[in-house]
Amino acid sequence: VKVKIPFGNKYLDAIFSVPEKKPTYGVILTHGAGGDMNFPHLVSLAACLASHGLLCLRFTCKGLNVAYRTKAFKTVVEYLKFSDDYQLSGVFLAGRSMGSRAAASVVCQLSQDDDGDGFIQGLVCLSYPLHRPKLQSKLRDEDLLLIRCPVLFVSGSADEMCEKQLLEGVVSKMKAPKKIHWIDKANHGMSVKGRTTDDVMEEINAQVLSWLRENVQLEHK
Repeated sequence: VKVKIPFGNKYLDAIFSVPEKKPTYGVILTHGAGGDMNFPHLVSLAACLASHGLLCLRFTCKGLNVAYRTKAFKTVVEYLKFSDDYQLSGVFLAGRSMGSRAAASVVCQLSQDDDGDGFIQGLVCLSYPLHRPKLQSKLRDEDLLLIRCPVLFVSGSADEMCEKQLLEGVVSKMKAPKKIHWIDKANHGMSVKGRTTDDVMEEINAQVLSWLRENVQLEHK
């Protein structure tokens, strides 16, 4: 279902992947610095989540400024939260690369703003860009250290923007429940020599899905 979400004096293009049964939980998904919501990994993940009963809303936001992207993401969260069509108990925010930085920022802001009404259940960071290529001294970890909800990182072990030991170091300092899944030998774009894109996407989707399930069930036992 295609929708246009009002954002300032513009609209954000977005697509709902709707499961057959009425969903209780949703995932909001966005792309990295390049590309848009039709990036193959996002389309594949959205289809996988919807086929397992989770509503997935993916959107395009073309700004290259993280503050702008964060604002857009926040608008989408509010849009879904107050949507009459889907009354959800909670959502997970997910993003790829720069989109995951924006998602982390939103989680921080919203948990400070509304005293945590529990609508945001967790965060999924695909290829989180912890640092610029070859600039390991400057880590983008401020938001991560403030987050309290569960976080899943899916990163390539050869990601030039997220050195393995550095991410493990940051994650060990995080107060939130967290998990890292390393895609062996994958780069920032999640390509692995000798593996097909579909094969890698299946691994990512399976990890995200099982983590979401664990977290939804933990909340509602």
